[in-house]
Amino acid sequence: MWSKVGIRGRHSVPTEPMFYGEYEHTIDEKSRITLPARFRNEFVRGVVLARGIERNIDVFPRESWDANVSRIADLDSLTREAREMKRYVFAGAAIADLDKQGRVVVPPALAEHAGIGKDVIVAGVHDHIEIWDRSAWATQLSAIEGSAGDVAERLADRRS
Repeated sequence: MWSKVGIRGRHSVPTEPMFYGEYEHTIDEKSRITLPARFRNEFVRGVVLARGIERNIDVFPRESWDANVSRIADLDSLTREAREMKRYVFAGAAIADLDKQGRVVVPPALAEHAGIGKDVIVAGVHDHIEIWDRSAWATQLSAIEGSAGDVAERLADRRS
């Protein structure tokens, strides 16, 4: 854990997991994926796999899952859209643990949602990782690269 030196000495500064990079992996015959070694320490207390908004699988450390889904959990269940979003996110989620080799089982329903076969990409996305079919990832990345400048400008305008 990092610490910060203040006026009167050191005090702990909690650090949240940060996931970066793009890694080629495979799903084995038992539907397991080995997470990149550099990420495994963040998942020792458990893993939550969930449907991504796009055709991918979102993978969160157990501790950060609760914080990340609070926005959805807090939606008003009296609205149809809120109920649909809650069903999409929570019914599609699975809690798991890494085995000693750093592998986690990908549930069949999530694999089907993401359209993944044997060859996948594990992408670090700041506070979570995403599992993508390799060809779907290439398509997604190509689309992002073609519009990243425009998207960045629109997001910057929202902050103003």
